[in-house]
Amino acid sequence: MTKDIVSMRFSRGRHRSRSPLTSIARAALTLMLAVLSPLGATALGNDVKASAAYNPDGLDFWVDSSMGPIKSRIFRAADGNTDRVVYALDGMRARDDLNGWEIETDVARQLTGQNINVVMPVGGQSSFYADWNSGSNFLGISPGSVSSASASSGSGASQALSGGPGKSYTYRWETFLTQDLRNALRDRLGFTASRNGIFGLSMGGSAALTLAAYHPDQFSFAGSFSGYLNISAPAMRDAIRVAMLDAGGYNVDCMAPLWDSKWRRMDPFIFAPTLIQKNIRLWVSAGSGLPTSGDGANVSTMEGMALEALALANTRAFQARMTVLGAKNVTYDFPAYGIHAWNNWQNEVSRMLPELSANIG
Repeated sequence: MTKDIVSMRFSRGRHRSRSPLTSIARAALTLMLAVLSPLGATALGNDVKASAAYNPDGLDFWVDSSMGPIKSRIFRAADGNTDRVVYALDGMRARDDLNGWEIETDVARQLTGQNINVVMPVGGQSSFYADWNSGSNFLGISPGSVSSASASSGSGASQALSGGPGKSYTYRWETFLTQDLRNALRDRLGFTASRNGIFGLSMGGSAALTLAAYHPDQFSFAGSFSGYLNISAPAMRDAIRVAMLDAGGYNVDCMAPLWDSKWRRMDPFIFAPTLIQKNIRLWVSAGSGLPTSGDGANVSTMEGMALEALALANTRAFQARMTVLGAKNVTYDFPAYGIHAWNNWQNEVSRMLPELSANIG
């Protein structure tokens, strides 16, 4: 969940007329925030710190899917091999132009320098990289029924009735990553389609473990950084609901209702035995929530501290679950300093790299 359970802010900009539905939605969201703020839900959605960058070494790689053409950015291993491949998943605020790992970090050069091919899928805001039950909508209202002019408010919740990715069509990210993209990389670039690695931050960390658990023929290694690994814990679904509203106006119930077995299938705490049974090598980490000297004394740092505290609690719960089950296939890393921010996750890739390199290809 990139700046992933979100500091929800409403713009106090120029007044615009709003439809009754928009006003009701905003009022409901405000109430939810008031209720959830004490639980730390004010943060589940924004990746702290941004410094946009574009790496010219990357290749735009378009693949057709049920969602339409989807772009990934491909970075080739320095030695030209096609056997060592890792997927890098974004957080909740994934953009449609570049993956956050490219925008915010230099991990592509770091990994390719160690002779690893890097695949960065682009898009998937609030998707959890899952196959959804339906396109996101509210009250059965068709996406796009509210104009952008009447819906604009400065909050992602104002996009709840707009069209766009995952609304005008149904998200099918698991199918895309494990079939469409996987096969295209094999057929067009010669990439090996087995013993791949996958890692991600926040929303992407949870998704990395999910994809590895159910597709061990593709993934032999998975890494979660600041992931939400106990999503069925009390208040977590409500926190995720608020985060997805703010990160693009998405409805968690269209992904998987609470009573749907799909929700339990997405929860690493619940499917932990599968990770052990399939012997997926795991790297699981979360920071302490204490800032480093480079984080600065500002609001973003405070938000990042709260976010990371929640991710740490989720990750520690997952660790306890795996320990009880007798897991021997996971390395944990809990650095003394680190908030929900890209500098923390870039450093984590450096620490993970030896184990990633030893367990793929």
